[in-house]
Amino acid sequence: MSDTEQKSRIGLDIGTSRIVLARRVQNKFEFQAHLNAFVIIPFSRLTQRVLKKESIPHTVQGQEIIVFGNESEKFADFFHLETRRPMLNGTLNPSEPDNLALVRQIIANLAGPGDRQGHKLCFSIPATPLGSDDGLKYHEAAIRQILGELGYDLRSITEGLAVVYAELESTNYTGIGISCGGGMCNVCLAYLSVPVIAFSILKAGDFVDSSAASVTGEVTTRVRTLKEQSFSFNGKPQGKIHQALAVYYDDLIESLIRAMREAFSTARNLPKLDRPVPLVLSGGSALPQGFRDRFERALQESDFPLAVSEVTLAPDPLYSTAKGALMAALADM
Repeated sequence: MSDTEQKSRIGLDIGTSRIVLARRVQNKFEFQAHLNAFVIIPFSRLTQRVLKKESIPHTVQGQEIIVFGNESEKFADFFHLETRRPMLNGTLNPSEPDNLALVRQIIANLAGPGDRQGHKLCFSIPATPLGSDDGLKYHEAAIRQILGELGYDLRSITEGLAVVYAELESTNYTGIGISCGGGMCNVCLAYLSVPVIAFSILKAGDFVDSSAASVTGEVTTRVRTLKEQSFSFNGKPQGKIHQALAVYYDDLIESLIRAMREAFSTARNLPKLDRPVPLVLSGGSALPQGFRDRFERALQESDFPLAVSEVTLAPDPLYSTAKGALMAALADM
């Protein structure tokens, strides 16, 4: 495949916390990411000019300026505000009436316009939550409409399967891929690249942040910033916020493993595997130092129905889903 053809393939991770774009240029993977968030500040022409001069993504609605993407968290932290999200629990946020327009603007800033004749794009979708009959059809249809209007030839892939595509080439795409995101944790067991079991749980990084904020009296955005900058499982907690984060991270890990045990134990189509399978962790909520060790220890202590050969953390956890989506776009579109 030529370099021009490679550039015309795009992988897109549309997550609750971040939207990540992946391309391959000269056989190297390149990534761009924007926070999937916004804040609202009062309108003035001076402020509008300054934002434009600083190339800060924004839009004007009446007497308000909506600052979105990466700069939104800086504004929120400075003014002690909560960032607002176009998405909630892995799907479009029904309480935000402009959710589609904001997601479209963030994607357009990242990907730009496409050409239906040559530009292939694979985007991530969450798997159905465990124990739910909701296939998330509206969310996928709405995202597909946005991307179609931008001019892309489309397909979708569940987040867990994208992680398998990104990180398990050495086992011929056999194993368990887990994406620990902001709104959901997504899991997929695949055999030779074919998804066997895929599901999600509605407990992830946002649950940890909001729960820690509620017991410490802090703003959730501030807790999220501290978590990303300094939280670690290694060593003693540095204050009450870190202590609360550790408590709710343990809750998240226990809930995820319990859901995996339930899903794999009750599955009727589980293949007869002749060897243990690898498990790979990814996503922004898997970033804290010690997360992999904490997860592996909890998995070993559980009555897990599958033999796991190793538990690894993806080399670039934030980019795994987008990379896997790109691999799908490059392979068979």
